[in-house]
Amino acid sequence: MELKVKKMRENAKIPTRGTSGAAGFDLYACLDEPLTLRKGDTALIPTGIAVAVPEGYAAFIHSRSGLSVKKGVCLLNSVGVVDSDYRGEVCVGVIKATDEPYTIEPFERIAQMVIKQVCIPEIIETDELDVTARGAGGFGSTGTK
Repeated sequence: MELKVKKMRENAKIPTRGTSGAAGFDLYACLDEPLTLRKGDTALIPTGIAVAVPEGYAAFIHSRSGLSVKKGVCLLNSVGVVDSDYRGEVCVGVIKATDEPYTIEPFERIAQMVIKQVCIPEIIETDELDVTARGAGGFGSTGTK
């Protein structure tokens, strides 16, 4: 499989993998100057790239664990989705969740992109669903231990 990547900005960095075993490609902040985030701040960080995800797949944008756990910079929407028919610039929505300010530097690794196959089922409206042991038990219904 190939993933075609187009630079939308001259200074953009093409995604890279940190190791041969890495599932995700690092995405880089295509910023002209540093951007400081304080608790509660949100920002849409450009990556300067567009991608052509093959049909039947999608690119899922995830937080970088070190950045989120150590610095409190997380994805605003939990996980971003880049559909196979989208050809615009990939941007990363972030939120600063912890007290200490953090400055995102130009070309810092800001998120990771994982390519996954997706299943698009046929939707069938029905009046009945199969019965399961859990049933309609919602959040916390299975306990914590």
